[in-house]
Amino acid sequence: MPEPSFVVAPPPIVSLPVVGLDARFPVRRVFCVGRNYAAHAREMGHDPDREPPFFFQKNAGDVVGPGDIAYPPLTADLHHEVELVVAIGRGGRDIAIGAALGHVYGYAVGLDLTRRDVQADLKKAGRPWETAKAFAESAPVGAIQPAAAIGHPSAGRLTAKVDGALRQDGDIADMIWNVPEVIAHLSRWFVLEAGDLIFTGTPAGVGELQRGNVVEAEIETIGALKVRIV
Repeated sequence: MPEPSFVVAPPPIVSLPVVGLDARFPVRRVFCVGRNYAAHAREMGHDPDREPPFFFQKNAGDVVGPGDIAYPPLTADLHHEVELVVAIGRGGRDIAIGAALGHVYGYAVGLDLTRRDVQADLKKAGRPWETAKAFAESAPVGAIQPAAAIGHPSAGRLTAKVDGALRQDGDIADMIWNVPEVIAHLSRWFVLEAGDLIFTGTPAGVGELQRGNVVEAEIETIGALKVRIV
């Protein structure tokens, strides 16, 4: 069968490096969990009771590695949010909590960059968050650590420093919904596929970024990520 032709060039495959391998992890979709740490929920003015998790999306094209990140237009209040990122290696729907970790390829450190002023206006208007969350270079992610090498960490310190000053300091054990529970809930709404990334939420301490700031994000046993806002 002949190869198909296209009226415009197809998009490039977005991918991330994998620790210890030359092969890379292709990114299909990016899902994010909202308010998954109680202290962060409180700092955003919400009740941290264990309600069912909710999700929003970024675009695969928003994913970038370490390096320079352009300050986005149409905001005066760009925020950092350090997060554990789960890389899905095997898809499925209605995944049981007990089987969820079998669908994980590995883990990485990520930053959910947010136009906070835009998000606040969208919340007040009851509108979707995409213009606040899903913009170019809004999802920096570090190299993926395969679960086959490090297992499935359920605890570990996660931090974000800005110009060397500690801003966020939490532990992935403090997630309201843990990784298996997040995967199980998300797979009820979407058929998960290999290549999907899940940002699992951020601890308290989110804050404003200015041009020239250097952000260093780190999660114990998983790795680190460093970006500069330009």
